[in-house]
Amino acid sequence: MAVGRLPPPVRVEVLGPLRLLVDGAPVDVSGPKRRAVLALLALAEGRTVTVDHLVDALWPSEVPESGRQALHNHVSRLRGHLGPAAARLETRHDGYRLALERDELDVAQARALLATARTTAQRDPAGALSLLQEAHGLWRGPVLADLSDIVPIATAVEEYAQLRREVTDALIADAIAAGQADEILGLAAASSAADPLREPAVLLLMRALAATGQAPEALRIGREYRRRLVEETGLDPSPALDELEREIVGGVAGSAPSRLEVPARPTTRLIGRESQVAALHRLLAAERLVTLVGPGGVGKTRVALEVALQSGTARVLLLAPVTDPAAIPHALAAAMNLKVDQGDVLSACVALLGDHPGLLLIDNCEHLLDGVRDTVDVILSSCPRISLLATSREPLGLAAEYVSRLAPLPLPRPDQDPSRAPSVALFVDRARRVRPGPPPTPAELCTVADIVHRLDGMPLAIELAAGRLSTLSLADLRDRLDRSLDLLGGGRPSADFRHRTLRATIEWSYQLLTEDERRLFRHLSVFPDGVDLDTAERLAADLGLESDPGSALARLVDASMIDASFQGTTRYRMLETLRAFGLDRLAAAGEEKAAIERMARWAVELTSWIDATMTTEREPEADAVLRRELPNLRAAWRLVRSQGSLDDAAAMVVALFDTVAYRDLVEVRDWAEELAGDQALATHPRAGAVLGTAAEAAYHRGDYRQADRLASAGLEKATDNVGSWHCLMVLSVADLARGAYDDVVEHSLAAAVLAGPHRENLGIAALTTAYAGDLVAARRLNERGLAAAVSPTMLSWGAYVAGEIESLAGHSEVAERHYVRAIDLARTSGATFLVGVATVGLLSVRASTGRVHEALGGYRDVIEYFARNGNWTHLWVTLRNLADLLRRLGDDEPAALIDAAAGQAPDAPAVERSHDTGRPARTVAAPATPVPGRVAVLEMARQAIERNLTRS
Repeated sequence: MAVGRLPPPVRVEVLGPLRLLVDGAPVDVSGPKRRAVLALLALAEGRTVTVDHLVDALWPSEVPESGRQALHNHVSRLRGHLGPAAARLETRHDGYRLALERDELDVAQARALLATARTTAQRDPAGALSLLQEAHGLWRGPVLADLSDIVPIATAVEEYAQLRREVTDALIADAIAAGQADEILGLAAASSAADPLREPAVLLLMRALAATGQAPEALRIGREYRRRLVEETGLDPSPALDELEREIVGGVAGSAPSRLEVPARPTTRLIGRESQVAALHRLLAAERLVTLVGPGGVGKTRVALEVALQSGTARVLLLAPVTDPAAIPHALAAAMNLKVDQGDVLSACVALLGDHPGLLLIDNCEHLLDGVRDTVDVILSSCPRISLLATSREPLGLAAEYVSRLAPLPLPRPDQDPSRAPSVALFVDRARRVRPGPPPTPAELCTVADIVHRLDGMPLAIELAAGRLSTLSLADLRDRLDRSLDLLGGGRPSADFRHRTLRATIEWSYQLLTEDERRLFRHLSVFPDGVDLDTAERLAADLGLESDPGSALARLVDASMIDASFQGTTRYRMLETLRAFGLDRLAAAGEEKAAIERMARWAVELTSWIDATMTTEREPEADAVLRRELPNLRAAWRLVRSQGSLDDAAAMVVALFDTVAYRDLVEVRDWAEELAGDQALATHPRAGAVLGTAAEAAYHRGDYRQADRLASAGLEKATDNVGSWHCLMVLSVADLARGAYDDVVEHSLAAAVLAGPHRENLGIAALTTAYAGDLVAARRLNERGLAAAVSPTMLSWGAYVAGEIESLAGHSEVAERHYVRAIDLARTSGATFLVGVATVGLLSVRASTGRVHEALGGYRDVIEYFARNGNWTHLWVTLRNLADLLRRLGDDEPAALIDAAAGQAPDAPAVERSHDTGRPARTVAAPATPVPGRVAVLEMARQAIERNLTRS
């Protein structure tokens, strides 16, 4: 017995139907779940497979409560199948390990045979051929066909298919070299037929045909391949086909090819990457190792090949088809057209590279990082005149490495001609190849712009989408992009199996992650606009990851699965295509419900923090967080509403009262009114606070009557101070709009008792007292409020009220200073509504002191502001102030029409208030023409402003 061998012998075969042999005798493993467990343990090749990984693989949609126990039962029964070799199935602290020697797993045996054959082919061709025949014979039929619906197994099946292609190619090449082409002619034909666009298989078939005296047929095969490749991919064959055809015509073909993988020279032009190509040339002039990093499908290979082609002295090593790190030196030797008869292959490559300056491009490194790192390290230290350009979905991790990240193609800006955007230009160019015709119309270009936006500007996705125009119209394609992961595939074949669908491209990167990293990626995908560092780390901790949260996050960035932005605050985002994949995997893992609950909890906690912070000196920070997280809060709101979670919805709306009151985030106001209309709210303990928030939203929509109704109903339902305060707040401003001054003061002072003097309620009472004519009492009330105010918005509110009081007192210069301070503070805090109302007061003062040009320009801006937000209550006040100014300028007709329209508008305040002065309505002569509607009155005001600006 060999040293270290575990008795008795065990063999697992996966290159066909799953088979287990113990001590040479086959053992029947029944049941798909148990067979899957055995396969997953075998595919790990001696590594520990975690319980979580096994459970997720066996039950991808939803893990049953008994899932883990069922897994343990399957493992226990597998030990029974192993019998005297049961000790081979080891229990570890976090999972299980099946201990197998290399020759006890057929796929490991196949890799070893291939590597040995490559090393010995030159000195012992017959022996290498025998090894390859043995390796090829290990495939017994469709690989694990009954288990291919399990994602990790399906990924392995694809990997083993590539391994079989490598073995087959090597076997055919060695047989031709050994003069046995007739014996493998059928195998060469079958290999080419299985993948008609794979150039190495076509070249080998042509060599085999030529070697057996069938040169005309070999040339026909070459012509057919050339035509098919151009029609179906837009690519020309590599120079190797031209060279082989010349050899066949000259009668010298039939030996093994000197180089199996040669990059095809693209016939399509590289669009939108000129600056990146130039930047890489500059980098390579200064750096020894540059790694071009980015997500799958962003175009790294295409850009790198362009750099290589322009350099003129580049060698290209394509690693996508290589699955064994031990094969990297052999692939490099083949790329250099180097035959190594004996000795170390890498040393021979280095010896050749060391004598020549130039560029070595190593493409697609991400799945062989350790092997590539070792190879590159040797080349860097031994070949001082060589520069290396690598492409990978994550950095190699060497000290000499300069990492250059390749972003998606630029998207069309709203103010830009879409055809000038590189992403649109790429789509149009590729679309023309499948559907020739006239240039796209402006309307079609807008549709294309929408398509490339939804595809994140990813070149692969754009090219796949354009290819779909062979069967879909442009509009049909756009309307079906919600299924982009599956829609963008299955059309024109790609030479790289990883790029045949967008889903396959992303799956390739996903499978290179650890289980912890995959889980974090899945749960981050529910955030449509990414997360900050704190949220990401809290999420990772909440998921109970075994690895360090920061390390898992960094790995996702390095693997190009998420993008890190450092503008202002660190933020991690996903491209939409990656996020769609993450959501799919989240559902498949049965984690969707938990993720929704976790996001709802995040939204409730965040809005609660925003609510508490808005009333402090840190209000600007809270405002910045609110605006930054609004896309995520929007997604959380929709999830909460779709799940019928009334508690979470009410908590979010109530916490955003200040947002509704002072910030023009109209959708948040819509949330409040939507929830107020939910019949289930009637008996909810927060019904009063929700109705009060909805009332505030209605007030800002210009419907102060609806605001009064909602606030009155909410006050009846309120069960706590928060609900009562919300409703009293709105009642006071609705009272002010209808001119009920006594009610304003009563409601404001009652609200101040509930909320404290630091809120705006004393200021509202002061404002009303001033409008009623008691300026001394108004100043006392406002000074009490200002003394307690802390947040910038409350300080701004106090300054605005002070401006109104001093304006009424005729102290224009003092009033202007207060207004300006109010505007500055409100801008600091993000209180855009307060900026608007304070600006109205400021303009009235400036108009009254003869600064007509400033006032007219300001009215133009503030009218557009209130019109944009639909706040007609305040818009009517502004328009009346403008009418006062127009009348002083002698422009009586529009002034009369504006006043008449305001007088008939149900949402105009009950009194005319010049800059909210509350003065009783003045009798205005009726206009001679019919009263204009809202659209007409706005246009009339705009025209009057422009007309008088030219005169002033």
